[in-house]
Amino acid sequence: MNSGRTLAIAGLLLALATVCGAFGAHALRSHLQPERLQVWDTAVRYQFFQSLGLIGIGLTLRSLDSGALRAAAALIVVGVVLFCGSLYALSLGAPGALGVVTPLGGLAWIGGWLLFAWGAWRH
Repeated sequence: MNSGRTLAIAGLLLALATVCGAFGAHALRSHLQPERLQVWDTAVRYQFFQSLGLIGIGLTLRSLDSGALRAAAALIVVGVVLFCGSLYALSLGAPGALGVVTPLGGLAWIGGWLLFAWGAWRH
């Protein structure tokens, strides 16, 4: 993942988080149990945070292009898909067994941010 691709994906993920937030607030609020809506809101919140962080990685890649930083960006994206995606699906009634995927997304984020720190430190 290069800087341009990372920034474009971050923008798309932020747009999607905005859509999901609005969908939860307007369309799902009257259809989901409060516990499920809270899970949905957690997914939206984490998607926003991680996508904003991805912008930081993309901007850093403009001046410090390294394999570690590119891998960090990829792990952040994978984490959004696994963590937030599984929470969105669980909120909408997916089988509870899908919940085993959620921590894998969290681990991808941790790995991504550790790679980012290491890549930035090296340069």
